[in-house]
Amino acid sequence: MLRLTRPLLQASKLTTGLYGLAVHPNPLPELAKTYESTLAALSAFPQHAAYRQGTEAITLRKLKIVQEANGDVATAEKQLDEGQIEEVLLVARDELGLVNKMAEWKAWEPLEEKPEPGQWEYYGKASNAS
Repeated sequence: MLRLTRPLLQASKLTTGLYGLAVHPNPLPELAKTYESTLAALSAFPQHAAYRQGTEAITLRKLKIVQEANGDVATAEKQLDEGQIEEVLLVARDELGLVNKMAEWKAWEPLEEKPEPGQWEYYGKASNAS
């Protein structure tokens, strides 16, 4: 019986308590769709791209959590540990936007110009950036 009332609990949530962030009526399917869109966009990146590898691993982990929550928003919020589900959805949308920007910028390609000597040396340590 409790399982059937879980969507009602999310629907009865009147506010997130965060200015400008409205309650989403059915956030988990939207979150899963956003994660899947992010993974699809990342597939256009080369396999060796560090951004793809890191973002893909994190997104796959989060997608698995959302799918295993079986529609239980409270469980997903607890396992994701990123605040309210509406905040998680906002971050996921921002990440999807960043993936599209990174694809536009082709961040995995070598630099067009060689960096100045010492440009990326911090605290006396040389960088291997090219």
